Amino acid sequence: MNTLYQPGILDSVPAVARYVTFQLSHDSGGAQGVKDALARLSPLVNGSDVVLGIGPALVDALGAEVPGLHEFPDLSGHGVKVPSTPGTLWCWVRGDDLGDLLHLTRKVQKALAPTFAVRHVVDAFRHSLGKSGHGRDLTGYEDGTENPTGDAAKEAAFVAGLGDGLDGSSFVAVQQWVHDLDAFEALAGPDQDKHFGRRRSDNEELDDSPTSAHVRRTAQEDFDPPAFMLRRSMPWMMSMQAGLMFVAFGRSHYAFEAQMKRMAGHDDGVVDAMFAISKPVNGAYFWCPPMRGSQLDLRRLGL
Repeated sequence: MNTLYQPGILDSVPAVARYVTFQLSHDSGGAQGVKDALARLSPLVNGSDVVLGIGPALVDALGAEVPGLHEFPDLSGHGVKVPSTPGTLWCWVRGDDLGDLLHLTRKVQKALAPTFAVRHVVDAFRHSLGKSGHGRDLTGYEDGTENPTGDAAKEAAFVAGLGDGLDGSSFVAVQQWVHDLDAFEALAGPDQDKHFGRRRSDNEELDDSPTSAHVRRTAQEDFDPPAFMLRRSMPWMMSMQAGLMFVAFGRSHYAFEAQMKRMAGHDDGVVDAMFAISKPVNGAYFWCPPMRGSQLDLRRLGL
């Protein structure tokens, strides 16, 4: 059965993945060069092995408009940094073998050349599964426990009711967080649990967690309106540096921004305890086009 959305968004996180960000080259060839490059790329993007995201600047360069799409805001403040590092085009390359992903990435790179050049690549992986079947963060805590499921996941992640070329699309927030694992390991076990607001042993929420606990800062139902989004984050590592690629899909950017503002203390001055053991080093928004049959639906971009 054909779907309107890129199916990899709704699928569980894969065993391994690559997050590849592209930028326009100096010899991009203008709007026509961009259209030609996207036409070459389109057959490689089935929405499952490769999920595609288009940045706001690229939409503007094509003279197109996607309602609700804008650049990632700098949400720094209250002693923490939440940087904005806008991206042009983003691919989430998914699979079971890193070697296969390298070859697929090269195909994507060649299809986009010379209009686009690779700016940033992060290799990620699924860490050991928790009791609920969710992958774990490198701290050992389950990630995505509060994700909506079934129809609720579709409602949270995908645009609906706005017409052809928009319905089935999704807005994605992408952040790379770098963990300070020494700082985390220096915490006593109960203090580690209080940072997250959950017990690592059984994934149960703590009744007496502090207001700075991550679970309390990001409780989706506590926002008005509720801020539900579909998280598809994965751990990453490079040499001895490691962290989490935070990736969240939504029918708009509202849910992510509401949660991120509260984490950074914009609502009440209380900063999420996560900032004591991790920090975001980049952040960008992209629009993930819908599907039409087995092909990307790029009519909103004039293609």
